[in-house]
Amino acid sequence: MSRRCELTGKGPMTGNNVSHANNKTRRRFLPNLNDVSLRSETLGRNIKLRISASALRSVDHRGGLDKFLEKAKDAELSDTALKVKKEIAKAQASA
Repeated sequence: MSRRCELTGKGPMTGNNVSHANNKTRRRFLPNLNDVSLRSETLGRNIKLRISASALRSVDHRGGLDKFLEKAKDAELSDTALKVKKEIAKAQASA
């Protein structure tokens, strides 16, 4: 399981630990990933995703998973999220 957000593409970043003596050693900043089930109103079912806490706040801010995926860039989405986005678009087009 990779350490990458399925909705925003946020992944590990690198930087330095800096001691009081100004010694620098490399470190990694890992994203705050959570396993969540988000409800799709269009599909009428829950979708399990591994997303960052900031992405979860963004989903709530935009008004749900359907509206978030509508505006999301395809390059940032994981394969699962992209598949769900296409299912939602297809369901909305037929309705």
